[in-house]
Amino acid sequence: MTSVTTKQYTDDVSLLMVLVDTNPLFWSSTTTSFSFSKFLSQLLSFLNSILLLNQLNQVVVIASGFNSCDYVYDSSLGPTNQRVETLLQKLEEFVSKDEELNRDDSVDGIGSSLLSGALSMALCYIQRVFRSGSLHPQPRILCLHGSQDGPGQYVAIMNSIFSAQRSMVPIDSCVIGSQHSTFLQQASYITGGVYLRPQHLDGLFQYLTTVFATDLHSRNFLQLPKASGVDFRASCFCHKKTIELGYICSVCLSIFCQHHKKCSTCGSAFGKPQTSDSTTNQKRKAPDT
Repeated sequence: MTSVTTKQYTDDVSLLMVLVDTNPLFWSSTTTSFSFSKFLSQLLSFLNSILLLNQLNQVVVIASGFNSCDYVYDSSLGPTNQRVETLLQKLEEFVSKDEELNRDDSVDGIGSSLLSGALSMALCYIQRVFRSGSLHPQPRILCLHGSQDGPGQYVAIMNSIFSAQRSMVPIDSCVIGSQHSTFLQQASYITGGVYLRPQHLDGLFQYLTTVFATDLHSRNFLQLPKASGVDFRASCFCHKKTIELGYICSVCLSIFCQHHKKCSTCGSAFGKPQTSDSTTNQKRKAPDT
């Protein structure tokens, strides 16, 4: 019988990068009965199901708090029978370490998790897999996110989204919060991933297994959920607020909600904003008759 290391990878072998929102400010503010312990229980069942679908499947878990993010589990390391113990221990250590950091660093309402950092770490891991050889599982990213979007992370998140698009890595989004995530809506739409906000969190395991456990090849034969609407509004670089109309630098494409004399990103000088002369025309005196 051929060993696992010499087997050829097929189109149903997956590398699943799972980004878990561990922000205690979010979990402590939830008004529902869906606690973090229930979430972990269903998440562990989902991860086990992924690894049972194919012995070549690989799962990597990245925890994102409100001040830091870190790898907490890699199925390619360590024996399988210690999977749950290793994940829970690493996760507990990460949450304790993240809470010790200064909470004043989080300025976005109840505190947004460091989604931009988690996406960057996931893409770096995937790039190492790409460079390890021609045989590798098909990578994809799954964001289990609950915290509100942090406008200050807009630039970094959009850079990660376009990097994933260039590498043909879909970003799936499962929003467990009470509100939709604009960032993840754009991430899933641009990269060709699946965006979903479950209505009943008690059945989260069913949502995960029926929607996000499917490999990329099998998705071509399934009718997966599609987002009803995507919010494409951008955040300005000056005040980090979501805007509908603004000023764009023609050199570096930075976005501003107000006119400035020069671009704060690249230093390019801006001209005076053009104003319509319709008001002047309306004020002209009508000719005498």
